[in-house]
Parts: sequence; C-alpha cells; structure tokens
Amino acid sequence: MSRETEAVLEVARRVRSAGGRALLVGGCVRDGLLGREAKDFDIEVYGLKADRLMSVLSEAFRLDLVGASFGVIKLHGLAIDVALPRRETKLGFGHKAFEIENDPDLPVKDAAARRDFTVNAIYMDPLTNETIDPWNGRADLEHRILRHVSPHFAEDPLRVLRGMQFVARFDLEAAPETIEICRRMTPEGLARERLFEEWSKLLVQGVRISAGLDFLRRVGWVRYYPELQALIGCRQDPEWHPEGDVWRHTCCCLDAFAAERPCPATDEDLIVGLAVLCHDFGKPLTTFFDKRKGRIRSLGHDDKGVAPTISFLKRLTNEDRLLKEVPPLVKCHMRPFSMWKSGAGEAAIRRLSAEVVRIDRLIRVAAADDAGRPPFPRDDIALKWLAAEAERLEIKRSAPKPIVMGRHLVKLGLRPGVEFGRLLSLCYEAQLDGKIKTLDDGLALLESISRKA
Repeated sequence: MSRETEAVLEVARRVRSAGGRALLVGGCVRDGLLGREAKDFDIEVYGLKADRLMSVLSEAFRLDLVGASFGVIKLHGLAIDVALPRRETKLGFGHKAFEIENDPDLPVKDAAARRDFTVNAIYMDPLTNETIDPWNGRADLEHRILRHVSPHFAEDPLRVLRGMQFVARFDLEAAPETIEICRRMTPEGLARERLFEEWSKLLVQGVRISAGLDFLRRVGWVRYYPELQALIGCRQDPEWHPEGDVWRHTCCCLDAFAAERPCPATDEDLIVGLAVLCHDFGKPLTTFFDKRKGRIRSLGHDDKGVAPTISFLKRLTNEDRLLKEVPPLVKCHMRPFSMWKSGAGEAAIRRLSAEVVRIDRLIRVAAADDAGRPPFPRDDIALKWLAAEAERLEIKRSAPKPIVMGRHLVKLGLRPGVEFGRLLSLCYEAQLDGKIKTLDDGLALLESISRKA
C-alpha cells in the first residue's frame, strides 16, 4: 500500500469520526476503474465546515494552504488534495473569472455538475468502496464515450483542450452534444501555460494522438493553430504517401511515435513529440505540382518548416529549451536518409549532432515520419546506420563537447571578447571536421592562427 493510499484512508477515517464523509473523485476513480494505478488523489469532504475540516486534518497531517481560499487543502509531501464541495458562478471573461462558494451540505450531484466530463464525475468512498455516479460516468467509461457533465462545461474554455488530450489518452469518442458545445466555445485568452499543459499531456500520454487532433478539428479549434490548419487538404504524392494529405500523415506519424514512446514518458519524449507534430509544417509553403515529373512535390519543406514551428511553439510556451531544440529536429528530419544515401562521413555526422543536440532524438523523429505512411512498411536501414555511426563516434545522446574551451584561451593570455569567441568557434569547427582530436591539436591550431595574424 502506497503512502498516498494509506493517507487517503486515514483522512476518510478521521472525517467520518468527525461526522463527515470523504469521497474520492476525478482522475483517481476513473483510473482505478480502468485498472490503472492512480498517481494523485482528489478528495471531497461532505458534512464538515472548512474550519472543522482543517482542524481534523491538522491533527495528522501538515497542511499546505496555497489553495485554501478556493476550498482546497493540500497534504504536504503527498499527492493528495482535499476540498469542500462548491458552487461556481461565472462572472466574466476568462477561465478564472468565477465566484466560488464552498458548501459542505451541497448534494453530490450538484457538486459534480461543476466537473468537466462524466468520466471524471464518479465518486468512491475509500472506506466502503461504494461508487456514487450521479452523471452515469461509469457507463460512458465502459463505452469509451467522452461526454460533458452539464451546461456549466461551457464556462471554462480550457475544457476543450482537456477533451482533446482525454480522447487521445483514453481512446474515447466524443459525444455529438459535447462536440457541439465545444464548437460554440472560444479560447477566451487562455494563458500559454495552461494551453501547454494540455498539449504536453496529448503528446507524452496520448495513446491515440490522432484521435485528439481529430477532436480539435471536429470542434473547430484547429483554426486557432494556423500552422496545423494549413496541413488539412495539403496534397502529397500518392505514390509516396498513400495515407492522404499532410494532416493525415502527421496524425499517422504521431500514432507511430506514441506506439514506440517509453513508459513513463520523459522531457525527451515531449521534445520528440513536438518535433513529430511540427515536422511537415513547411509543406503548405512549398507544395506544388511538378508538371515535368508529373508529381506533387514539396522541395525544401524541411527548411521552410522552421519558421512556422517557432511561431506555433511561441503560441504555447516561452520555454527557451523547447524553442531552441525542437526547430532543428524539424529542419533536419530528412537528413538521416539523405546522409545514408550519399554515404556521409564522420565530419557530416558530427556536424549533424552539433545541430540537433541529440542524434537519438532525430532518429526517433525520422522513424515516426517513415512509419506515418501506411500501408508502407518501415525502412530503417538508414536509421540503423546513423545510430551505429553516432554510437561509434560517442555522439548519439549529446553533441560533441568542445575540446578547446575558454579556460584554455585564458591560460594563453587571451581575454574574453569578440576575438575570443571567434577562436573558440574556429577550434570547434575544426573539431567537427576531425582536424582536432586532442587538446594539443587545438593548441597547435591556435598557435598557427596567431602566427598568421
């Protein structure tokens, strides 16, 4: 039994002794019904006022009161939130513009009406294992249906993106009435951080990512992501892409990525997933019908995809690492095959590693791209070659580390400045070309440069 499970039972026992009732609700109940291990727990307490509840909990737990003004109490060091049932009244623009009224005597069905989807509105008593299901969420879960709970759903636009990632994570089919209510909603200036949280869950937890994107398209929210919308209807050569347009290809690629994604997912998976999502953003800018060859072509789409990738990412996040490390994967996603075909040497592979930071990421992106052309089988000869070469050169998981560094220049009596940086760049370029393999080689190059100056 985990620490959280023991703590949940302790909370329930203490609440019962004080005359109240503690019920688990939300994702932990949903995941339990699906046979999945819950990682965090939400508890709603009925029959106790806020002051009494805090007094009961403080006897056994250290409390974090960061959400106390909203009726949420966090148990310190545990993935457990304890809350009172509450009413919410929409006051204005945005997903935070709510008046919240805590009411420990609120009927369970009324409390559940503020939740997003029926599959997240199932309650369970941890002491008796009794299930309370006022909105028939269990039936929807069994039939793999995503259905909003009540008209209150429309008060929080973030729920549309939550629907996107839930469809992908749990392989659900959205109910027609849920599609319709989402169509009438707009983002209302949602903060990037909240948007990015849902997109991240889509990519690192989605089992059928294509279903999540299809949900976004069906509810009309793809228009808020013009880089994605441009993929719809962008033609591809049917000989090379029998799966259909670029949108369909991207969906197939993302499902292939999800099928190979390790569990649990890591930050690496987010970087790779974003690169797979964006890898063909350049095709709408470059696609044309080549009359001479009688084919649809997208020459240079890898390079042209960088700008829309950056634009898309900036709409979601200001995280510097993602803005720097995802676009090079888009730019270079075709390189593994072209380099293998041309018999590229060590210098080219080292330069590729320096450009994309990690070759193993690029291999995953290229593998998903190759797999996204059903019914064609995968052809991994080029990727196996690149992986073996990168492993041999010890640059598969990191770019070559500079041999000549700033401290070496300082020892030679040089001071940081424009020339300082130029010399470091020259040494690194020579290292990538294989002309510098040791520090002595680097110092000799610096001496040669100084003699010519």
